[in-house]
Amino acid sequence: MLQLSSRKHAAARSLSDLRLGEEAVLDHLDLGPEELQRMMELGFLPGAVVAAARAAPGGDPRVYRVDGSEFALRREMASRLIVRPPDPDQGRI
Repeated sequence: MLQLSSRKHAAARSLSDLRLGEEAVLDHLDLGPEELQRMMELGFLPGAVVAAARAAPGGDPRVYRVDGSEFALRREMASRLIVRPPDPDQGRI
């Protein structure tokens, strides 16, 4: 497992924990090398603001908005992307 982190975090919270419409800043990705590379290519980079946009009727997958694009992620993948609250100075998506 590789971890790419922008900084240390106090209370770990994953992307899958976000409520619909809620935003957070991606802190680090707890993924293997191939998954890490793919997610980073899609824009899931430490420091990026991510929002929970929509969910399938059963709740899985969920759609997340990052860097102007939307991506559907299964709960298992989203649970390995660790987020922190957005900085008050940072703009909204």
